[in-house]
Amino acid sequence: MTYGERGYRRSLRNQNLRLGLYRIGIGLSSKYMLDTLMLCYLTHRAKKGERVILALLYAYKRLINLISGAFFYYLKKRRDDNEKRLLVLVAILLLVPMVLVGCGGNEGKVEESTGGNSSERDTFRVGLEAGYAPFNWTQLDDSNGGVKIDGNAEYAGGYDVEIAKRLAEGLGKELVIVKTEWDGLLPALTSGTIDAIIAGMSPTAERMESIDFSDIYYTSDLVMVVKKGSEYESATSIQDFSGAKITAQLNTFHYTVIDQIDGVIKETAMSDFPAMRVALQSGIIDGYVSERPEGVSATSANEDFVMVEFEDGFETSVDDTAIAVGLKKRQRFN
Repeated sequence: MTYGERGYRRSLRNQNLRLGLYRIGIGLSSKYMLDTLMLCYLTHRAKKGERVILALLYAYKRLINLISGAFFYYLKKRRDDNEKRLLVLVAILLLVPMVLVGCGGNEGKVEESTGGNSSERDTFRVGLEAGYAPFNWTQLDDSNGGVKIDGNAEYAGGYDVEIAKRLAEGLGKELVIVKTEWDGLLPALTSGTIDAIIAGMSPTAERMESIDFSDIYYTSDLVMVVKKGSEYESATSIQDFSGAKITAQLNTFHYTVIDQIDGVIKETAMSDFPAMRVALQSGIIDGYVSERPEGVSATSANEDFVMVEFEDGFETSVDDTAIAVGLKKRQRFN
């Protein structure tokens, strides 16, 4: 091959490269690519409340069209091939991330799609322990109005489930029960994993700093659950439990009122009521603080337990003994 032929082929390759780069740059900056971007965004991410974002995206599209037109007009005027290639490459690098953002998958949106904003979904996701009978419990089937627990083969029943069913019906949404540890209920609500807490929760001042509550739907009294035949079975005052090993559920006001008993042995708080029943049965504790409905449930389920009601009981506020539905701050349902 002669020197002239090699030069001619090299020149032809350069021309083909420039043509290819120009076509790629024009394709990425054209209105068709940006229209596709908008369609991807609308399909995968757009919601009722994101119309402003779509309007801004459309304005941005028009602006890019103007800029790209000016850019390629300037490109045609340049005579340095290396500079042309560099400018086209910069244009590609700027546009590709935008396309990836608009058409990207929904992996990062799983939590948002399953929680938080029930007004834009057809489900009403309710968090509860499913372990605080008679307010809520776990069962094996849908008997007595049980509702299947999300992601679980078991079902939930109880007062709270019945209230949740009525609320979901009123909202025209499908009820989804999300079994959640007591400690995880507030974080689940504030993060949008669930839409409401219906779990025998009291609207205390501390909780109201982070979430809202409905009107009170139940008010109860505090009791002590003890073992039948123990020295505490006939107690009439909380002071009769001086020297007793007493506990209550973690992060509840039940645990704080134990301090009102002079000389009490305040055991470590426990995560849930089933754990406290086991501890009482085994003699690890002498009793645990509860509310009357749970005390009735405990004594009905285990004939070795007795519920102690007081003549001289704990000092509590109305908010402490009341029960309401927990909602995310400024949450609204359609």
